[in-house]
Amino acid sequence: MAGFGAYPPNMAPQNALIARNAEGPEHAVVQYSADNLARATQGPANPFKDEKSSLKRKNVLTGHAEETYISEHTFRDQYRAVERRGNHLSGAEAKEESARIRSKRQKKGDSSIAEGDNAYVGPWAKYKREEYEEVNEDEPLRSDEEYEEIEEEEEDVIESGTVIAAPPQALARRQEVEKLGEETTTFEGSEQYDYQGRTYMHVPLDLDVDLKKEAGSFKNYVPKKMIHTWKGHTKPVVGIRFFPESGHLLLSGSADTTVKIWDAHHSRELLRTYSGHTKALTDVAFNATGTQFISGSYDRMMKLWDTETGQCINRFTTGKTPHVIRFNPDPEHSNEFLAGMADKKIVQFDTRTRELVQEYDHHLAAVNTITFVDENRRFITTSDDKSLRAWDYNIPVPIKFIAEPHMYSMTRASLHPSKKWVAYQSSDNNIFVYGATDKFRQNRKKVFKGHNNAGYAIDVACSPDGQFLASGDSGGYVCFWDWKQCKMYHKFQASKEAVTCVEWSPQESSKVATAGLDGAIRYWD
Repeated sequence: MAGFGAYPPNMAPQNALIARNAEGPEHAVVQYSADNLARATQGPANPFKDEKSSLKRKNVLTGHAEETYISEHTFRDQYRAVERRGNHLSGAEAKEESARIRSKRQKKGDSSIAEGDNAYVGPWAKYKREEYEEVNEDEPLRSDEEYEEIEEEEEDVIESGTVIAAPPQALARRQEVEKLGEETTTFEGSEQYDYQGRTYMHVPLDLDVDLKKEAGSFKNYVPKKMIHTWKGHTKPVVGIRFFPESGHLLLSGSADTTVKIWDAHHSRELLRTYSGHTKALTDVAFNATGTQFISGSYDRMMKLWDTETGQCINRFTTGKTPHVIRFNPDPEHSNEFLAGMADKKIVQFDTRTRELVQEYDHHLAAVNTITFVDENRRFITTSDDKSLRAWDYNIPVPIKFIAEPHMYSMTRASLHPSKKWVAYQSSDNNIFVYGATDKFRQNRKKVFKGHNNAGYAIDVACSPDGQFLASGDSGGYVCFWDWKQCKMYHKFQASKEAVTCVEWSPQESSKVATAGLDGAIRYWD
């Protein structure tokens, strides 16, 4: 070993240490996007993909780099803010700039003098502006003609075509969209009140079926024939929901921008239409009692409606499109709802204050499903990033993360009546089952096959007694499986186009509602 004096002061001998190489770029943490996860493992390079945003450029020594885009207004606003503060200057230059600004300010004056020369002005001292001309009190002001501003340059810019007026067709379309955005409601039924003054919200008692019994307390059967068709929507139906507990009403949202509510018994007529969105709807959902429901749309608005009166109670937006909306079924949090957005986030709103209460932002792509589990203390979400995450309510950190190489994105979900399992519609023509308790593991013994869902987000629904599982099909079929044996029990043609919505009646033994791209809602028994 060399002598100690051979080494510089304050430095340990090198051969007395185990040299460790510095971590290279391969150790940098990269947040892989959904596009990178889904890209082809082999084959030629994509000529249409921008190589500037590739992983090779993002994986840098200093961490994770990504591009961002801001508007011209935002850039100018921040640029001027930096200029005002002097952050772009060095230390000496910043001091000189501050001294120059202070020199332009009027003197504070003498605190013992209230009026007149050298009167005290304190913190209200004004700054001398160069663009203002200083004049004495007795000196007359110049006429406005001497300070006339010439605006010819701006007029030339407009005349040159830089600023072009909107065509009449665009203005007419804008007025039409603004008119559509006004919330209106129309009662479509035969009579709004019965002989006792009750509206359609009252659960009927004159039927052969008791609509107030506990859901799942009876045995379910697979339907065999169509008993009714509701026609009123002019475009595809995106969601149907039975009234909570009783199921005497059916709510439907459509791509024609409207929400309609139908009578599921008696005359089975259209009762009310709710209008107020400017683009196609994405989802509709009742609250726990059915007195209110919320609708989401591609116009990036979520609107809360009164089921009985049709009044729009509140409006919510984050500037992004909501893909799925779910009210919290817990009575303690019945005034809160979750919305899975197109910008990878799950947002939690309070319907009373319209405030954004919480934000869950660990997904890497658009959120598809939200399912409350474990007595509504937790919820499970799936996304286009091909992952499943479980969360504690009000805590924005996932407690479980599942992402396997063989997984596909799961587009729809249904909680089993036993509350122990959740069925997920996978994009590879399978229905998988995951646990709804602490482990959240996949039940590999339960896989439902035999239908086709490629290209569509197709509903999956469990019967109230948990005996059957139903799903739509991209070919227009409705499929039923036995829950225990995972065998297809029945399959029949319900439409010529894809069936995307399936819902079991909560109080009828064998009634199922289906809807899809043809805009009609069919009732089966």
